[in-house]
Amino acid sequence: MVASAARDDGWDRPGVFAPVHDHRHDHPTGSARAALSYPTFRRMWRASFASTVGTWMQNVALPAYIYERTGKAAVVGLLVFAQLGPLLLLSIPAGVIADRFDRRRWLVLMQVVQLVFSAALVPLAAIEAPVWSLILVALGVGIGNALNAPAWGAMLPLLVRREDLAGSVAMNSAALNGSRVIGPILVALLTQVGVTTAEVFAVNAATYLFVIAALLRTELPPPILVTPERGWRQLTAGHRLARANPAVNMILLALTSFSFVSLVYIGLFPAVADGNFGIDEDSPLYQWLYAVWGLGACLGALAIGTVFTRHDKRTLIRVGFGAFGVCLAVFALVREPIGAFLTAFPLGFAYFGTTTSMNTVMQSSLADNERGRVFALWFMAFGGTVPLGNLAFGPLIDAIGARWVLLGGAAWALWLAKWCDVAGAERRAAVRAASTVAPVAGD
Repeated sequence: MVASAARDDGWDRPGVFAPVHDHRHDHPTGSARAALSYPTFRRMWRASFASTVGTWMQNVALPAYIYERTGKAAVVGLLVFAQLGPLLLLSIPAGVIADRFDRRRWLVLMQVVQLVFSAALVPLAAIEAPVWSLILVALGVGIGNALNAPAWGAMLPLLVRREDLAGSVAMNSAALNGSRVIGPILVALLTQVGVTTAEVFAVNAATYLFVIAALLRTELPPPILVTPERGWRQLTAGHRLARANPAVNMILLALTSFSFVSLVYIGLFPAVADGNFGIDEDSPLYQWLYAVWGLGACLGALAIGTVFTRHDKRTLIRVGFGAFGVCLAVFALVREPIGAFLTAFPLGFAYFGTTTSMNTVMQSSLADNERGRVFALWFMAFGGTVPLGNLAFGPLIDAIGARWVLLGGAAWALWLAKWCDVAGAERRAAVRAASTVAPVAGD
């Protein structure tokens, strides 16, 4: 509950937030250009984009390096779990921190933690240290990311007015996926001129400095005062808020199952490329395939804040699940690199067009003092569940190949296209709410 009356979005506060509240622009409301017209958002977006390019350089190089040394999809799955698994355990306490404490100081600290562990990968890769040591250090990076994610997700919407939220979500998704394009391309180009895997890790470690510098220049609103909760109720507040909101509840359920069943191919991309298409994980062709998929994801996210600005995002979620299911089925069935390249782009487009629409609906459905705790569940569902799928399906891919696993993920996405009717859930909730307050005859 909000302790103060008035508004719960933070924009009526004095001081450094008045420029955002008073900001005016001539761009379509909720568009990507509208979001970029805010100077503070633009600064943080640029820094985040630069840092995420480094992250995806490491994300494409490290699994390929581990797969090259072991030849086991199961070991790559363990690596992905080390990187993303902490989201399952730490997102909820991190969400409580995001809603109650100074977000800027916390975010700076978590960037430093990730920088230190990312830098530790450099000497380990240079001396070809045991694989378990690389996985252990990757776990450190994952812990820093898990503690950082809810505060980061809760911060970004505060940098624009609520009506321009869709544009900020689209731009952040575009930055994430644009880096998926640029990161693999840079890795492919750098390896051609003799840059080693260890040096790629060093580049990533340095990119955290961009975000640290931007955060130190940016004032953030203090957390909105909330009624203090004790004990376990602090950790379960996000669940209660999500269950009370039909749109948020349905999106989280859909995203959790989607991440576990249908996104297996992302963490196990080296094994899929090798087994299905005959593309070696250490070849430039692999990096280019990953970049093409990432380009599709980038443009899918960007389209939500440009081409589809005026479309109902609840409808786009269902369309996106259907398109993703079809594309993943084709991706599973093709056997040649040319087919993989032709399918990777629309697969990426459908993937992040769908998740960006889901993110936009969730952000718009929550008050600012709820986002940290509820978005902890988002990161658990989106990032934390993927490594569980990798652990579960990695050994199966080693045993029978990736094709049937991907076809199962495609079938599940098609089912979600039918089930995930967010607009219908909201209508049913409104009818139930109206029936409980219906006046008695004769009153």
